[in-house]
Amino acid sequence: MSGHAYRLVRGERHRHGALEHAHPHRGPHHHHEAREHGHHGHSHGLVDPSVTRSREGVRAVSLALAVLGVTALLQAVVLVATGSVALLADLVHNAGDAATAIPLAVAFMLRSARAERLAGLAVVAAILVSAIVAGVAAVERLVHPGDVHGLGALAAAGLIGFAGNRVVAAIRTRAGRRLQSPALVADGQHARADALVSLAVVVSAGAVAFGIPIADPLIGLAITAMILRITWQSWQTIRAGTV
Repeated sequence: MSGHAYRLVRGERHRHGALEHAHPHRGPHHHHEAREHGHHGHSHGLVDPSVTRSREGVRAVSLALAVLGVTALLQAVVLVATGSVALLADLVHNAGDAATAIPLAVAFMLRSARAERLAGLAVVAAILVSAIVAGVAAVERLVHPGDVHGLGALAAAGLIGFAGNRVVAAIRTRAGRRLQSPALVADGQHARADALVSLAVVVSAGAVAFGIPIADPLIGLAITAMILRITWQSWQTIRAGTV
């Protein structure tokens, strides 16, 4: 091979890491990541981290929605049979908590920090509304006493609420810390506290069984106070913007 031909071949070959291939031209050669080279058919296929974060966030809130949706549905069935104000307070709160998955999912799909913050505020607002509804129902039952039936089912509904919220708290908190999302972490803290709120329903069933029917609306008021505390803690997390 002549010296000229050897120089030409050397000028046409180059490496990409451990791979070496030739191009039918001389001069500068540019590669652009995440774009395919048509004439030798390979790509660097990188995925934008914001897309991965968006998918993980939507997956987490969707799973939490499914768990809380089943929890609220089971509690609603028991509520019809028992007429417990304490269970009503817990059910309203769990249903509202499940609904917070909607603004959070939208925020993750938009991949917007501002949208996530607004979703966090929506979470806080939903918690506050559930506290108001629970409080009104408890006061109304104190003014107009009513019987509570199916105490065994009532206690079971409280345990269902506890288990559902513990699962959701783990899903949200882990995902929120991994994705650095204050809104999702606040929702996880909210669910963790909700698990304790649900145990108050079990206490209500026990008190009524011991002949203290007024305990049901009083525990409903106690649940309202706990929800208000959760509201404040969630607001602090959102305002700080850190996890």
